[in-house]
Amino acid sequence: MTALTERRKAPSRAAARSNRAARAAAPVSGRRTRKSTVLTIVMIVFTLYSFVPLVWLLVNATKSQPDLYSSFGLWFGKDFNLFQNIAELFTYRDGIFLQWLGNTLLYVVVGAGGATLLATVAGYGMAKFNFPGKRAVFAVVLGAIAVPGTALAVPTFLMFSQVGLTNTPWAVILPSLISPFGFYLIWTYASEAIPTELLEAARMDGAGEFRTFFTISLRLLAPGVVTVALFAIVATWNNYFLPLIMLSDPTWYPLTVGLSQWSAQATGVGAQPIFNLVITGSLITIVPIVAAFLVLQRYWQSGLAAGSVKQ
Repeated sequence: MTALTERRKAPSRAAARSNRAARAAAPVSGRRTRKSTVLTIVMIVFTLYSFVPLVWLLVNATKSQPDLYSSFGLWFGKDFNLFQNIAELFTYRDGIFLQWLGNTLLYVVVGAGGATLLATVAGYGMAKFNFPGKRAVFAVVLGAIAVPGTALAVPTFLMFSQVGLTNTPWAVILPSLISPFGFYLIWTYASEAIPTELLEAARMDGAGEFRTFFTISLRLLAPGVVTVALFAIVATWNNYFLPLIMLSDPTWYPLTVGLSQWSAQATGVGAQPIFNLVITGSLITIVPIVAAFLVLQRYWQSGLAAGSVKQ
């Protein structure tokens, strides 16, 4: 009877303890709710602040050149000229905007694609192979990440001018192939994402290093590779200063430099302002990069988080 009574009392005691814990946690929960409300308001403010330039771009892309001067910047003009602006954009100066778009795609596909491939192979090798001087390579990579690209632009121009590669697409593609940050990201990601025991098992089964990399390691590195590719695509797509000093022929301009040259037409002797085309071109320019973010977002998020916690 005594044991039965104790067993009956045990659940009631547990229930009492859970009730006391719930009452004790109630004020804390209330404070968390207030903090969450404040953070929500802050995030809404930052979101609105981030969307204002995009809204300005969308609204003003629908205006004609006179409406840009006579109407409020965040509201529409008298006429809706978006389609007229797009048609004029692709026909202005014999459709040079399409050529700039093709140049940008070329730089992204070859430059960013090559940078992703090189960073993946080099980062994987650094993570899974030991060799003399590995610590020195680590220090060099960290130093390369700390150096801004603008500081290397002029020395790169002088070096390329000596070999006659300026004013050619190689002057933009070759520097874009080097991505110290992508190399470091793949290195740290591969260290945790690929178990060494899995590679040893593949080698014991007779698989070579290339087969092991392309059939096993590359699949495990997919989130990290997509993350590096996204960073490389954005960096190459938005690259402005390097093409500006490397290229003098407008036929090789990317979109960033080309639209900047159109914007500069509004000043000086014989000015020909075409701000409606510059704004419309800027809107068209961001569409591919936004699409890339939306498509690769889930891979990007998982790539940033995976491998950050050791098992």
